[in-house]
Amino acid sequence: CMSSTAMAEWHISRRTWEESDMAEITLKSLAHSYSKNPATAQDYAIREMNHVWHQGGAYALLGPSGCGKSTMLNIISGLLEPSNGEVLFDGKVVNSLPPEERNIAQVFQFPVIYDTMTVYDNLAFPLRNMKTPEARVHERVMEVADVLELTPQLKRKAKNLNADEKQKVSMGRGLVRDDVSAILFDEPLTVIDPQLKWKLRRKLKEIHHRFRITMVYVTHDQLEASTFADKIAVMYEGQVVQFGTPRELFETPNHTFVGYFIGSPGMNFLDVTVRDGKVFSGEAPLLVDKRVHDGIARATSDNVKLGIRPEFIEVHQKPVEDGMEVKVEHAQDLGTYSIVYASLGGISLKARVEEDQITPVDKAWLRFPSEKIGLYVDDFRVELPHE
Repeated sequence: CMSSTAMAEWHISRRTWEESDMAEITLKSLAHSYSKNPATAQDYAIREMNHVWHQGGAYALLGPSGCGKSTMLNIISGLLEPSNGEVLFDGKVVNSLPPEERNIAQVFQFPVIYDTMTVYDNLAFPLRNMKTPEARVHERVMEVADVLELTPQLKRKAKNLNADEKQKVSMGRGLVRDDVSAILFDEPLTVIDPQLKWKLRRKLKEIHHRFRITMVYVTHDQLEASTFADKIAVMYEGQVVQFGTPRELFETPNHTFVGYFIGSPGMNFLDVTVRDGKVFSGEAPLLVDKRVHDGIARATSDNVKLGIRPEFIEVHQKPVEDGMEVKVEHAQDLGTYSIVYASLGGISLKARVEEDQITPVDKAWLRFPSEKIGLYVDDFRVELPHE
């Protein structure tokens, strides 16, 4: 007897989308609530959004548990119909189309395979289900088995595989078809041994470059997302708060959550105000340039923050121009660099010190390069005034 998840995979694997392969997946004014009568934004698993996944891209959907990642993936695949808005494949609305008519493969968090079948037959199943000629079935199975290093396991029954091998077979079932328009991965490496995760991420990247098929990879792990994806959509409280390259997310986070979530440690954020012509965080004066000062002064909200990465703070042993004296609370030696935890008038800050620098003790002087500072109003990044 098939599980409901296995049945869903079987449906998704069938080829019934008879028109040309989709160029893109568009989410238009999309929103979804599991509540019958949603009244507030908090009632929505996905708040209203517009988003496009272009054909041939390698994308990651990144965010913490409960932010709406899997809900969005299930809406794209057709396992879930959205409460509001439209899903379009190549400009055609597919809200009412069941999974079997969307020509998408989906790889789930836990392996979906048939224990009584051999590895070979598991990989062949989606193709045989489409009445693919056996010669072509063999060709594709051998190709995918080679890519995933499953060739030695082809004759084994799936029930005799370990968790890593089972998930590789499940991934192979999604990859074996060469006619799908997109493959959706829902945290596929959760059950994989940590030592093999990096290798499998690289394998997926290689497969993407080889076949140029659209791939959307859902994860809560920023390293997985950055290793796999060309562009990452960061979700927070049911919204995509930024869509960009790993470098863009790191250097210019568009939302305070992106700053917190991306990086290790995350971005420093300081609540700021302007008083008597000076910028303060709490009672601590901050030495910043006129552009930063004017940007803060123009903000009409009470929720105004300055953000700067620990990597971008200059750490000095002695007083320097525009340097702010801080108390060094402690330093964490991480081998090739250290993280200094400091206090500026009671405000906690983290700064990175490279291995070729001297890690300060007791006190230090920190400088914020103006080009590395971000200004955030109501948690979203705003442009600083031009000089």
